[in-house]
Amino acid sequence: MANDVEKELSRKYCPRFGQIAAERGYVSAERVKQALAEQIDDDLAERPHRLIGRIFLDKGWMTPEQIDEVLNEVFRRN
Repeated sequence: MANDVEKELSRKYCPRFGQIAAERGYVSAERVKQALAEQIDDDLAERPHRLIGRIFLDKGWMTPEQIDEVLNEVFRRN
């Protein structure tokens, strides 16, 4: 159930999350693509779904503060 909620959040917000993170210079466009590919690989391998921000955090590409800033922007634009 929780995984379904995360997948729905990903469909709705992850493309914007990655775009905003790249616009702010927190990650490169290439890293956004890598994170999206990793997310898809996880889903296809039936591993737990991870949000793009979680992947950025796990890889050390963004700080928790940067993730909070991007999320605030995502929800402001929505």
